[in-house]
Amino acid sequence: MRAILSAIAVFVLAAPALAQSRLPAEGFADLNDRLSPAVVNIATSQRVEGIEDLPRFPPGSPMERLNEGQEEGGGAQITSLGSGFIISPDGVVVTNNHVVESADAIEVILQNGRRYEATVVGRDPATDIAVLRVHAGQQLPYVNMGDSDTARVGDIVLAIGNPFGLGGSLSVGVVSARNRNIDAGRYDDFIQTDAAINRGNSGGPLFNTDGEVIGVNTAIVSPTGASVGVGFATPTSIVRPVVDQIVRFGDIRRGWLGVRLANINRAAAARAGYDGSTGAVVTRITPNGPAARAGLRSGDIVLRFNGQEIADSRALTRMVGESEVGANVVVDIVRDGRRMQVTAHIERLEETEGGGARVARNDDSGDTPRRDGGPRGGRIFGIALSELDASLREEFQIEPDVQGLVVLAVDVGAENEGVLRAGDVIEAIGAQRTDTIAAARAIAGRAAIGEHAVVARINREGGVTYRRLQARS
Repeated sequence: MRAILSAIAVFVLAAPALAQSRLPAEGFADLNDRLSPAVVNIATSQRVEGIEDLPRFPPGSPMERLNEGQEEGGGAQITSLGSGFIISPDGVVVTNNHVVESADAIEVILQNGRRYEATVVGRDPATDIAVLRVHAGQQLPYVNMGDSDTARVGDIVLAIGNPFGLGGSLSVGVVSARNRNIDAGRYDDFIQTDAAINRGNSGGPLFNTDGEVIGVNTAIVSPTGASVGVGFATPTSIVRPVVDQIVRFGDIRRGWLGVRLANINRAAAARAGYDGSTGAVVTRITPNGPAARAGLRSGDIVLRFNGQEIADSRALTRMVGESEVGANVVVDIVRDGRRMQVTAHIERLEETEGGGARVARNDDSGDTPRRDGGPRGGRIFGIALSELDASLREEFQIEPDVQGLVVLAVDVGAENEGVLRAGDVIEAIGAQRTDTIAAARAIAGRAAIGEHAVVARINREGGVTYRRLQARS
């Protein structure tokens, strides 16, 4: 009996050790040596026009270094740093869109110091993913993307990147949470981690202990601007199909159903005669869209889409976006207490420059392109903005007489987080109207010289309010 008890005790004591057998006793040095050559630093530069009043300091003065990047006759050259990772030996690089958007020149720097000029293959503002390509003339080290759906809270993860421009840096932590919604966009489904992520880590990989990329480090929550152990990575379940489409087509081809969705509440469930808690309620139908032609109505509760159960409105939004354009899908709904099915024909959703939605049509009813060739969207002070068009007015229910720039998202951890929200329209900053991105950037450039706060006039759901914006990201 004593021998049996001893054996049981040994087994119980050994079980935790067996459970931790995947952890290297010597740390993660070997894993870092294998992975870090494929993690790159990304340096971008952008010329900003329309800033004629930048101060220039005399040669030899202590402030002369602040002249760097400024050019005679106005204008300035702004540089920024981020991270990325190589996913194929022929030089395909994945990073965040916000690292490279609006850049005039992009340089990819390997861990061995070699530098290569990069070109943008394609960008997806909606998920903040961009794909670059470098031509090195030789095969490059690369890493593989794994299955982020297998990641569990408590799993050990490693972040490798370029924090504060310091170069290759590794931090270790765990998966703190899954499926986080941080209001960064309509496809939010972040992995939360306490691995240290700081400015410059954006676009870098989050690895599991098998050395597979399971996320792209994208954002942090921080009252100070530095890591406080709450970071977010876009999971590869979202990144992989985006990258595959960009590499194949050069752009994103998402499905479109033509509905506006919300999570189920007690009132919506009662109206539909539904006693469950999962699914998504249809709050609006786009006239003549796929949903309208399929017979969907406002108030319907969607339970399954193409055979997949719907957890909430975010899940359905992702499923629709990932649907094959031209496919016919079966949608299970509840209406007036009865369960039924309808079949919808998925159309293509085209993205605006700022990440907003626009339906692709075969007629001439699309948006009129900018005559000056300027950008329709961009960022100031950590705020993603877009010039208004018909689709964005529809998406955010903005009246035709409202003019300005619509807020698409505010960077997590930015100075202006919580000041503005998606759907707000910035009508003016100070006394100057902001109908175009170029106008907003000129105002932002002047304010950024001394990091002065500015007052913006905001149209929020038809009412006018004023908010103070910090001239920093």
